[in-house]
Amino acid sequence: MRAIWLAGAGLLAGAGWLPAQAETLRDALLRTYSSNPTMTGARARLRAIDENVAIARADGKPFVSGTAEITQDYLGTRLRNGGRALTGGVQLELPLFQGGRVRNAVRAADSRVVAGRADLRSTEGDVFTQAVGVYMDVIRDASIVELNANQVKVLETNLEASRQRFQVGDLTRTDVAQSEARLSLARSDLAAAQGRLTVSREQYQRIVGVAPGALEPPPPLPPLPAAEAEAVEIALASNPNLVSASAAVQAAGYDARSVAGERLPTLSATTGVNYTNFLGTTDRRFQNANVGNDETNSSVGLSVRLPLYQGGRVGARVRQARAAESQAQEQAIEAERFVIADVRGSFASYRAALEQIRASEIAVAANELALEGTRAENTVGTRTVLDVLNAEQELLNSRVSLVTARRDAYVAGFALLNAMGRAELRDLGLDGGALYDPIANYNRARRSASDWNDGKKPVPQASRTNGEAPSPVVSPVLHAKDRIR
Repeated sequence: MRAIWLAGAGLLAGAGWLPAQAETLRDALLRTYSSNPTMTGARARLRAIDENVAIARADGKPFVSGTAEITQDYLGTRLRNGGRALTGGVQLELPLFQGGRVRNAVRAADSRVVAGRADLRSTEGDVFTQAVGVYMDVIRDASIVELNANQVKVLETNLEASRQRFQVGDLTRTDVAQSEARLSLARSDLAAAQGRLTVSREQYQRIVGVAPGALEPPPPLPPLPAAEAEAVEIALASNPNLVSASAAVQAAGYDARSVAGERLPTLSATTGVNYTNFLGTTDRRFQNANVGNDETNSSVGLSVRLPLYQGGRVGARVRQARAAESQAQEQAIEAERFVIADVRGSFASYRAALEQIRASEIAVAANELALEGTRAENTVGTRTVLDVLNAEQELLNSRVSLVTARRDAYVAGFALLNAMGRAELRDLGLDGGALYDPIANYNRARRSASDWNDGKKPVPQASRTNGEAPSPVVSPVLHAKDRIR
């Protein structure tokens, strides 16, 4: 698929360059990948999930605190002669055993990272599917506009010919009126088609980030499974939603184990140093005792905490976590059902659209022949003007149906790829170059141990579309040679 789809995409992305307006589907997908807010937001969400690993690991690391205070003794409302002291200390606590709570919390956080990465893959596939849909919508609607514009020109010529023949008495006023009515209807259809093209262009700009130019026909889709069962089998092995659901079940299980560890004892090693300076008041403070002006105390020890009874709190939290695990299991089954239904539906839509393409191609060829014959018969008086007008309308309808079927087949085929988990970054040949790497942020978050590392202030990554939209550009009609193979 990489060779067919997006040759050279890695070079474009690696150079940090994209054309001002997407001309090919490859360009549209590259632009979508770099600037679509749904995709950039999903990456930010994954970065937030990565930080949960650092948060969980922090509970197993040493805790260091410092204290400082200065005091002055009072006697009633009067300052006592003496009693001043400056005290400072540093304490270190090192967790040695916490009942498995930290270990299982870290495992749960790692499992949610796996789920988050799978969700990001799913988002990529869904957004790419939307991009393909709007790309094909613009091509379809632009083609329909062109077909309707050509129909208006043909009917204008027909009306002029009808009026000339009416002047010489070859046609009746009824024939002229029929031509005028059909021309007015064609102009109405053209206006409606132009409105739909404008809507499609706006949707394209919403997804891709720029207004479409003259779009090239898309490349052929890669080979798709010939049988529905094969497509389902691929999806069950590759769909990222199933990976995410499975990781969520694992995370919920680790959550339950982590909470259960609150019943177990905790063991910590402690050490500390305290320093006190009496600020030259030792003689008066201690009544002329032979005491130095400062002192230092050090300590080291072990601290054990053994929970005996916590009011049923831990049991309730364990039951709550197990209920959440049960919910995650049910949601995994629901995700599997959804994926299977999505694959089967997309497969059926794709096959149906292919059948529509074949039928529409036959209809176009037949209507072209019928129109040619009707016009010839009209010249010898065996066919009426209305017969010609109807034949022209039938040909237009069949061409519009063919353009629509080609769009539907391509979009359904790509949706099938997405449902099978084959419409992601790695499948479309966009990997490499200056592209987003989720592992790099995870490694940074996992290694971070500083309380003062706040990261960079976030700035929007997605592009805005509030500029003035350029005038519409009509794309070429999809021809038979461009059809999906």
